[in-house]
Amino acid sequence: MGAIASLVFVIGSGAVLSLNGPMWWHLSPLGHFFNSLHLWSVEFFFFFMVIHLWAKFWMAAWRGNRALTWITGVVSFAVSIVAGFTGYLLQTNFDSQWIAYQAKDALNASGIGAWFNVANFGQMFMWHILLLPIAVLVIVALHVLLVRGHGVVPPLDAAESDSQLRETTPTEATSREA
Repeated sequence: MGAIASLVFVIGSGAVLSLNGPMWWHLSPLGHFFNSLHLWSVEFFFFFMVIHLWAKFWMAAWRGNRALTWITGVVSFAVSIVAGFTGYLLQTNFDSQWIAYQAKDALNASGIGAWFNVANFGQMFMWHILLLPIAVLVIVALHVLLVRGHGVVPPLDAAESDSQLRETTPTEATSREA
């Protein structure tokens, strides 16, 4: 729930930032506030998402026909990383320029640099405020629907503990309490 609540703040603060543009979030005190709100919402989103992914990994949450649920969670995490990267490029400072040109070299070396120009502010802005948020929202919605459809995964030792509870008679339970 923390990841979803953070995602709501990320989308809301990002919408306000995108309506007013980079000069506003760099020069206006209110723009600084929304820029900080957006940054910290993203930090909390990734924090809660990593905790959720690790918890579900150690619970073996892919059991019982839940593999697609697990896959959608991992894909939403990967798409969120790309969205975070494009957001980092939109800071329009020397760090983001350095990262953009390093990424541009990497993309050119891999052969896909012709389609993605990470040094182009407009292209990264479009990826960051439109395409990637829509992808994250669709994948997260699918993930939540799959969780609602399949239910949460039972604990690993649920079968043993349930059979032990069913075998216990009421007199044994009261004698244990005494």
